[in-house]
Amino acid sequence: MTLPGLRGAEHIGFTVPDMEEAHRFLVEVLGCEYVYTLPEMRRDDDFMWEQLNVHPRSVVKEIRFFRCGFGPNFEVFEYEAADGQRPEPRNSDLGGHHVALYVDDLDAAVEHLRAAGVRVLGEPVASRNASAGQRWVYFLSPWGMQFELVSYPDGKAYEAQSDVILWHPARPSE
Repeated sequence: MTLPGLRGAEHIGFTVPDMEEAHRFLVEVLGCEYVYTLPEMRRDDDFMWEQLNVHPRSVVKEIRFFRCGFGPNFEVFEYEAADGQRPEPRNSDLGGHHVALYVDDLDAAVEHLRAAGVRVLGEPVASRNASAGQRWVYFLSPWGMQFELVSYPDGKAYEAQSDVILWHPARPSE
C-alpha cells in the first residue's frame, strides 16, 4: 500500500547554530527567498519529546521558512538543546544527509560559491552509468552542512529506457 495522496516533498527541515548566519547564506549566497518566521517554542510538558523526539526542555528559539526555486522549501530551526547538540553528520554517518540543488550552469555556480568564500569540495565530477550526463560537486555551508550542486541539462542516460524519470527542477511539470 502506498501513502494516500502523496504529491511530493514540501520542505526540508534542518537545524543551524546561528539563524542570522544561515539567513545570510541561504538568501545572499544561494539565492533562496525568505518567506516568514515562527517565534520561540518552549514547553513545560512532554510535547517536545512526543512530537519532535528532542529533550522535553529543549527550546526552538526560532523557525524561518525559505523558498528555493522550484524545489522543496527549507524550514530552518535554531534550537537551544537542553541535552547538548551533536556535530553535523558526514554522509557516511547514520543520519548523514545532503541537500542537492539543481543549477543550469554548474561551472558558473561553482565560481559564484568560491567567490563568496564557500568551501567547495574538490572539482565537479561527471557521473557515469545510468547517471551519465550529470555533473555534480559538494560544498559546505558556514556551519558545516553538506550541500550539492547538480546539473544535467540534456538529461541522464537512464531516461532513454525508463518508463519513469526522476523529477527535474528545470522541468517541474514533467
